Amino acid sequence: MQNDIPLTPETTMTDSKKQTGINETQQLLLRKLPGIDHILEIAKQDQELGGTPKTLLTDSVRQVVERLRNTILEDHQKIHENAFMDKAILENIQRIVTAAMKLNLTRTINATGIVVHTNLGRSLLAKEALDQIQMISGRYSNLEYNLATGKRGLRYTAVEDIICELTGAEAAMVVNNNAAAVLLCLDTIARHREVIVSRGELVEIGGSFRIPDVMEKSGAILKEVGTTNRTHLIDYKRAINDQTGLLLKVHTSNYGIVGFTSAVGLKELVELGDAHHLPVMEDLGSGTLIDFSKYSPLREPTVKESVNTGADIVTFSGDKLLGGPQAGIILGNRNIIDKIRQNPLTRALRIDKLTLAALESTLRLYRDEEKAINAIPTLNMLTASIDSIEKKALKLKELIEQSDNERLAVTITDSASRAGGGSLPLFELATKCIGIRIRKMSAGAIEKIMRGNDPPVIGRIEDDLFLMDMRTVQTDELTEVSNAIRTCLKGS
Repeated sequence: MQNDIPLTPETTMTDSKKQTGINETQQLLLRKLPGIDHILEIAKQDQELGGTPKTLLTDSVRQVVERLRNTILEDHQKIHENAFMDKAILENIQRIVTAAMKLNLTRTINATGIVVHTNLGRSLLAKEALDQIQMISGRYSNLEYNLATGKRGLRYTAVEDIICELTGAEAAMVVNNNAAAVLLCLDTIARHREVIVSRGELVEIGGSFRIPDVMEKSGAILKEVGTTNRTHLIDYKRAINDQTGLLLKVHTSNYGIVGFTSAVGLKELVELGDAHHLPVMEDLGSGTLIDFSKYSPLREPTVKESVNTGADIVTFSGDKLLGGPQAGIILGNRNIIDKIRQNPLTRALRIDKLTLAALESTLRLYRDEEKAINAIPTLNMLTASIDSIEKKALKLKELIEQSDNERLAVTITDSASRAGGGSLPLFELATKCIGIRIRKMSAGAIEKIMRGNDPPVIGRIEDDLFLMDMRTVQTDELTEVSNAIRTCLKGS
């Protein structure tokens, strides 16, 4: 359908029409606008629109007519000869209905190289977790029912034993995310009391949530010690007084301070807390259950290491380096955990049965570390060898080049992936990327078409080259990515 053929030449306006701003051509076109009832009748008989919900169909018809009306009034030369034909109107209605019926939350192909990509849904779940979600969601379960006693039970029992087994903690519970875990712990342990924390650890979590803000909302009183880059044990000692309720250590999982730095280790802080009969809490942020240094230069403290220092409470996320669903895991001293469970906020922050199902299945995989790395996508991508990534790159290059288009240039380039999700900010993972250039088409234009594909392919641009990182592209997505490139070629 052409976009520049006017229906009729513009005629001269009379004085009265000048006053209204509508000329004769516009009036003629406005009279040609079809009635809503007429369009609804033919739409109901259309094979593709016949099953459309009545309210949506009516709204779509009105939108099409209103758009035609606005075009006539604003720039009638854009109106085409067949714009008022039933076929053209039905096509426009079909486009609106299709867009409206499409789910807003859709899958994407992550070609950014950021493994735990917050904007793209963070961690992918293992097949075992997906199977358990499907089973639990489609059937009744013992969510809060004790099968042994026949009485009401606690939902936390589904995961507490396995968490304690894997970490060595006395007790554990789970809430809906780690920010909630921190809020709940501070509210329970240190409400109206001072919490001592290093200035260098006053982190901002994703979405502009800051530790000081969370602390204020919990009712605890922030007491900063040290400086941004250097904090010593004596700083904590000097800050302790009768109003002190907690010593808090926050692992800077989403940024790093390098150079002239000094920080107090968790073990030292625990010893200081013991000497003054004060509880010590560590917020790990994106805690991990495996030692990544065995598989790569990547080094991150494990949850078990934090527990072994004697920290009273440790909190971390379930959907970052753990590779499970969104959750905030709280573990540590049994007496403190019991108090946290009794906090009224616990009910407001609790997780649902689907999260519990996914988390339990994910945690159970960690009983066999090798199995966990193979089965949990986040671990698998973070530990993937450069050879396995290059194989995917070569396969995708081969698929793309089957289009045999002389305007297309495909290259394999060395680059770096990141863990993402506020994890391991200074660590880069060697990777291989597919670079795409299409003659007479900018990288930005390629990116836009790829982003609009079904499913959307999300990559990145460097030096006017559209890059797709093969670390985060799944093997079963290669054909879809190749087809998206072909779409780019057609649209250029």
